[in-house]
Amino acid sequence: MPEPPRTPEPAPPSPTAPLGPRFARLWAAGTTSALGSGLSTIAAPLLVASRTSNPVVVSAAAGVAWLPWLLFALPGGVLVDRVDRRRLMIVVDWVRVAAMAALAAAIATGHPSIALLYAVLFVVNTGEVVFRSASQAMIPAVVPRERLERANGWLVGGVTLMQQMVAGPLGGFLFLLAASIPFFVNAGTYAASAVLIGTVAGRYRAEPRKAAAGDGAGTGASDGAGAGPGTGRAPRSSVLADIGEGFRWLMRQRLLRTMAVLIGLLNVTLTAATAVLVLLARERLHLGSVGYGALFTCMAVGGILGSVVGDRLIGRVGATWTIRVGLLVEAGLHLALATSHSAWFIGFALFAFGLHGSLWTIVASSLRQRLTPPHMQGRVGSTNLFVAAGGNCVGAVLGGVVAARFGITAPYWAGFVVAALVSAATWRVFDRTTVSAAYRTPAFAEATDGAAATAG
Repeated sequence: MPEPPRTPEPAPPSPTAPLGPRFARLWAAGTTSALGSGLSTIAAPLLVASRTSNPVVVSAAAGVAWLPWLLFALPGGVLVDRVDRRRLMIVVDWVRVAAMAALAAAIATGHPSIALLYAVLFVVNTGEVVFRSASQAMIPAVVPRERLERANGWLVGGVTLMQQMVAGPLGGFLFLLAASIPFFVNAGTYAASAVLIGTVAGRYRAEPRKAAAGDGAGTGASDGAGAGPGTGRAPRSSVLADIGEGFRWLMRQRLLRTMAVLIGLLNVTLTAATAVLVLLARERLHLGSVGYGALFTCMAVGGILGSVVGDRLIGRVGATWTIRVGLLVEAGLHLALATSHSAWFIGFALFAFGLHGSLWTIVASSLRQRLTPPHMQGRVGSTNLFVAAGGNCVGAVLGGVVAARFGITAPYWAGFVVAALVSAATWRVFDRTTVSAAYRTPAFAEATDGAAATAG
């Protein structure tokens, strides 16, 4: 019996289609904010280390920074789906300005406090969770549908450039000048971000899903209190109910569900690998601090290249093979780290992984934005952030434990096995027919139920 013809993936979007001024301002805000966050990521441990040599106290700064991602990613998504996303981002930025300025002023006046630093890190990273979720939810409303890959590529590139290439050396240099300067600059970047977002025209509140006729128990958020049967709108539900609705919707989507599980599993192995990479660089590659930093530069360069050519490359080879080859690259990185003694080869492997990381992010974000109904963009996006952050936290703990128990290469062998197994298990999920159907899904374009973006 002849096989049915394969459904071709969509043709590449026109490279001349504009992203528009609203996206340009949103990108500038996100990139500026990323620079400030990167500066504080570098300066915070330097500040703690200048006041104590206790490794627990030093490492706690990273723990405090990660904790909000686990605590507030899911409820943050509910908030994003209930209020105007642009205004929410502005409020978040000004709260972060106040917190970071207070910390910088305390340091400048000679009254630095580790407890204050921890509190500020907790506040600004809580804001980062909500800010990122809201930003991702806004993208489908500010760019044409066929340009989502390009828009997400620009966002990935901006964050990669600022956080992985600019913030590191700049943060260290500014800290040498004065410990308070990186934090003052960080407060300034958040203020600039708030101003830029304020210039983005439009209204970006996700309209609630309308209740079906005769359905008196809707689950969407409502603009008005007291909405219920007969109003055409679902009554506002609890935060837990909204989280559950977003989670259940995601679990019913085979493609998005698989990608979410994959990112969680692969983040465990990747973070475990990078957690002990400094030891591998010293013991097997015989690299000093400069060489170790150069490894991450290789990955950042690959990431920036991927963000620049990502939409055209994805359009040429298709999202199906972008995902599949990316899984093989992930397995290959772990195999290289487990077996190679060549710093040059490891640098190339990290470059390839950085390229893959950008392409994966572009595909995953664009597919999620296409498939997710507008009134659930915040919750579905935040669920992915929660899963990814959980994988990072588990991997950070497991990396050192596994390496201490079984040897320095053990985390990399484990990562290779996991990546190979998930590649084989999910290979058929990302077939052309399934991915093509995702590109044709009209959820993004549901203007009657979607986030309004009317200029004014």
